[in-house]
Amino acid sequence: MNTTSIWKAIALLILCAFFWGSTFPIGKDALNEVSALTLVFWRFGIAAICLALYLKATRAKIPHLSGKQWLWATTVSAVGIGGLNLCLFTGLEYTQATNGSLIMALSPLVTSFIACVAIRALPRKGQVFSLVVSLSGVLLVITDGQWDVLRNLNFNQGDQMIFTGMFAWSAYTFFSQGIGRWMPVIPYTFLGMLSGATVIGVMCAMTPNVHPFGEVITASPITVSELLYIGVLGTVAGYLLWLNGVRHLGSANAALFFNFVPVFAVLTAFLMGQAVSQIQVLGIAIVVAGLLLPRLPHPGRWRLALSRSA
Repeated sequence: MNTTSIWKAIALLILCAFFWGSTFPIGKDALNEVSALTLVFWRFGIAAICLALYLKATRAKIPHLSGKQWLWATTVSAVGIGGLNLCLFTGLEYTQATNGSLIMALSPLVTSFIACVAIRALPRKGQVFSLVVSLSGVLLVITDGQWDVLRNLNFNQGDQMIFTGMFAWSAYTFFSQGIGRWMPVIPYTFLGMLSGATVIGVMCAMTPNVHPFGEVITASPITVSELLYIGVLGTVAGYLLWLNGVRHLGSANAALFFNFVPVFAVLTAFLMGQAVSQIQVLGIAIVVAGLLLPRLPHPGRWRLALSRSA
């Protein structure tokens, strides 16, 4: 893959992180009128409808796969997408948001670990550097420099559920790299959205006080627009861009850009009127540095290029 394609994949992954990060403050505002399960159900429901219409309009062909391939792709999607959101939003009922954010920030590390175990190889130095530096920046953003938050962490039932969801997402990221070789991105994303909507829909049906359709009908226009944003940009666009990045850069490298999610969550919250401290801005800068520094040309190569052009 040439340099232009690499930088294009990087730019699209950053845009993906923006869409996902912005859904947190926007979703938090929507939760004032709808329940968490209702929000997640419509997130995947809207996404599935959009992708179904796109596939029909473009007359996309259904890939010819074996029964085992369909079963594997459906299982990975249901566990990775439905499992993540089910564990995340259910777990947040029993733990603090800070705990959940810190656990989800471990996703790049776990994805790299899964990849290393699968290929039986140690991570490259650049990947280790990016993971350590970027994770440090994420911790600064989330804790606002209050390291007592880390010392006082108490992992309860909710934390364990969120960790399970994070592990499911990391596995989804890794296995999607292989599935992407024989299944196009858009049909695979549609399968993921449909699987997610099905899993959450079953949970809604099992929860008596959750009414996805009734809650949306009585919601304000602003909340409805927030649900549309989360469904179209935060889900359809986000997952398409993510799977594209995984296909071009590999699961371990693409997972590094997940560190941008809390960064964009903080920036979006700031634009929505919430305060952002200088420590958090510093953390954002560290995340960016951790991702970009290992990928900049070595100074020796710069000197060689300059000498050749002289």
